[in-house]
Parts: sequence; C-alpha cells; structure tokens
Amino acid sequence: MYYRKHLFFCTNQRAEGAERPSCAQCGSPELRGWAKARLKELGLAGPGGVRANTAGCLDRCELGPVLAVYPDGVWYTYIDEDDLEEIIQRHVIGGEPVARLMLPDEPVA
Repeated sequence: MYYRKHLFFCTNQRAEGAERPSCAQCGSPELRGWAKARLKELGLAGPGGVRANTAGCLDRCELGPVLAVYPDGVWYTYIDEDDLEEIIQRHVIGGEPVARLMLPDEPVA
C-alpha cells in the first residue's frame, strides 16, 4: 500500500445556528494540523507510512470531533493533543486501538 494508514479528520464546518454540530466547531482543523506535524516529527509521515487527511462530513457530528483510521476501520472522538498522542502511540504505532476514545460501530439511536 502507498500509505500504511490514513487518519481521516472530519473538518466540516456548518453555519451558525445549524441543527447539527460540526467537528470544526470543536477545533478539528487545528488538531488535524497538530497530528500531521506530530506524525512528521515521529518519522511516520509519507509514502509507506501514515497520512493525516482532511475529510468532509463523516456524518457522526453529534459524537465529534471525529477521526477515522483506515484500513483498520476504527472511528474515534478526541478532545485535545493528549488524546491524539494516545491514538498515535497506542494505535498507529502500537497497533492497539484506544477503547476509551472509540466510537460505537452501530449507529446511536
């Protein structure tokens, strides 16, 4: 594979007063930038490694901000750099998903 893993960060921004929240309201663009820089700092970025992608709406906004790790198919929510560091260290590097930050596989009713 060209990239071993893709980290898709929802950075969708809805208009003020929208019925649903959006991940950008939670700082996802800035946190994606932090993760991208951190992956590069750790020597993980680039071909054969990991890519931090910007994504449009991943349609799980009420649980956001949302990050999906592929090809693993693991979806996370996160609050800050500490959460992202844990995802990078434990999941991306160590191969162990971070259960406390994982979103449920099934839709929430």
